[in-house]
Amino acid sequence: MKKRKIPLRKDIVTGEMFPKKELVRVVKNKENEVSLDPTGKKQGRGAYIGLDVAIAKRAKTERTFDKAFSLKIDDQFYDELIAYVDHQQARKELFKDE
Repeated sequence: MKKRKIPLRKDIVTGEMFPKKELVRVVKNKENEVSLDPTGKKQGRGAYIGLDVAIAKRAKTERTFDKAFSLKIDDQFYDELIAYVDHQQARKELFKDE
């Protein structure tokens, strides 16, 4: 069987390349609304962040997405991002056998 190519994306916080499945996409749409994009299919400009709570907390302290999207983003968004990443990290550890 032919080996499938794994798409890689760059983590905006660390600058490292990761497989797309190990990242979460954050998207800014035309109305300048920033949101999480778990499906990776939303319209707009996207940036990726690793599924690691430490990376998400670093993004909050450095205001990474403010710089990436040239917007002032609420702390509430960063808190939502940290909670989402924490949840996904826990799921990944729970279901790692499958």
